[in-house]
Amino acid sequence: MNFFTSDTHFFHKELLGDKDFAPRDFDNIQDMNEAIIVNWNKRVSNDDNVYHLGDIALNFVRPESLANQQVFDILNALHGHLIFIKGNHDSRSLFKFLEAHNYLLNGRPKFQFHSVGTIIKLNHRQLIMSHYPIMLGIVKQIINLHGHIHHFSVNIKENINVGVDTPEADYLDYKIPFGTPFSESDLEQMIVGKEIDFKKRK
Repeated sequence: MNFFTSDTHFFHKELLGDKDFAPRDFDNIQDMNEAIIVNWNKRVSNDDNVYHLGDIALNFVRPESLANQQVFDILNALHGHLIFIKGNHDSRSLFKFLEAHNYLLNGRPKFQFHSVGTIIKLNHRQLIMSHYPIMLGIVKQIINLHGHIHHFSVNIKENINVGVDTPEADYLDYKIPFGTPFSESDLEQMIVGKEIDFKKRK
């Protein structure tokens, strides 16, 4: 099974509380990190793939090797095979650290890495996954999954924000717990819901 998420921003204390940009209602980063881990692991198994579309963490601890180790410890606690697309806050140093500490989980690497993006086919659609939204123009059966813009939505029906803060979770018929990666069925609801929403605007 495939799951999708973005912009977890582990350790990013500046997002806590009532802020204008991507506010998160937690008292401290430990509570935020733990909530994401718990909600993630309730849904994802170690046989699943999770496409993480960038901005894994912002950890300003020094030395950098300690910061990378702390992020690794968080990621190691998450179920599934993690397929990373590099975000603007993801350092090469972190990716190199994760690659150096990579290991096999059920016969496959725990971590995979893409510098810009990747493409898969799902439900007769082509999913172009990137950190930044891509303006695709007029397309058929192509969807851009992205993150980066947190609690904003691109005003184009083919762009689906899968970040943990996405307003497009409102297209789901239930309230998804914070930090839970979106399932394939969630994604279908979001794609169809946004398409229906856009048809109503005409």
